[in-house]
Amino acid sequence: MRIVHVITRLILGGAQENTLLTVEGQQRLKDCKVKLVAGPPEGPEGDLLRRARANGVDLVLMPDLCRELSPWQDWKALRALRRMFREERPDVVHTHSSKAGVIGRLAARKEGVPAIVHTIHGLPFHAYQSKLAHAFYVWAERRAARWCDRILCVANAMTDQAVAAGVAPREMFKTVYSGMEVDPFVSDLGARGRVRRELGLGDDDIVVGKIARLYHLKGHEDVLRAGAGLAKEIPNLKFLFLHGGILKDQLAKLAEELGLGGRVVFGGIVDPARIPEMYEAMDLVVHASFREGLARVLPQALLSGVPVVSYDVDGAKEVVIPGETGWLVAPGDIEGLGRAMAEALRDLPRARDMALEGRRRFADQFRAETMVREITQVYREVLAAKQGAA
Repeated sequence: MRIVHVITRLILGGAQENTLLTVEGQQRLKDCKVKLVAGPPEGPEGDLLRRARANGVDLVLMPDLCRELSPWQDWKALRALRRMFREERPDVVHTHSSKAGVIGRLAARKEGVPAIVHTIHGLPFHAYQSKLAHAFYVWAERRAARWCDRILCVANAMTDQAVAAGVAPREMFKTVYSGMEVDPFVSDLGARGRVRRELGLGDDDIVVGKIARLYHLKGHEDVLRAGAGLAKEIPNLKFLFLHGGILKDQLAKLAEELGLGGRVVFGGIVDPARIPEMYEAMDLVVHASFREGLARVLPQALLSGVPVVSYDVDGAKEVVIPGETGWLVAPGDIEGLGRAMAEALRDLPRARDMALEGRRRFADQFRAETMVREITQVYREVLAAKQGAA
């Protein structure tokens, strides 16, 4: 099979890691030839270009495949993709993210690509945008759904929301959980002390970690507000925020205002290969994002044996099961977030047992090999159906 994956930005992020792992896994299959097309990796988040090139990925950077709406660049990106598909004659085009999903699916349909698949990593329409923007993105997703054969979602919740919005009938969808390299997370890397010293954290500190871009709707402010009262109870409580983004100065100022000055460590951008050892430095992971497909941080933390508290958004409840594998809190409930954090930290042995139960349940489900196998099987099913119809 000749496969082309298309995504807008190969930044450090869940959708991008998912896509790159899929490409790397498929290029190890003897009967697959894989190419990855990506737009410019602009932004403060860091990128995955070095890893892609080091692992021999056939990578094409397309300057006009930008994230922002730009009619002129979008038209040029459409032309460039059509030209590539005409020359490469792929059997499968698999698009990722909203912008690349629309342009890539249209280009593939116009060039008669036999199998067109799209993955929803997170829906572009949500409750925190204007009505006009919401209506536009719903319209765009409905339109683009007509140009593909199957739609994959990283969580059942994504399918439910897309079907409810009329994007496509349910039979077009399939859930394929976002895979990862599981073994480093389930292994005891012995890195806790070294990583804490590197970050300026003490051996006796109680560390609440959050791995997410320092960006709007990611909920860092809620974590700080919920933790402010808890800090009075736990004098050695520290907060570790990993990743880059535009809100660092604003969050640092808020921490000072809440009396958390000196308790918040901004760890910056971390190489994905080092993420497993970062979890070893944490006692609790809090995920307070207001929208997410299914945040990779949740299964990663559980695989690492680190307790989790999460806002109950999108696919979170598919891995964070209250009373069994973690704590769920209604989005925006800062008091509830504080209570859940306190409950976990007051009985860390029980909280860790819950995390290990999550590891037991979900390790195989989130293996990259599982994801690659299921995605590639979808391609084969679509192509077989097309050949049978012919």
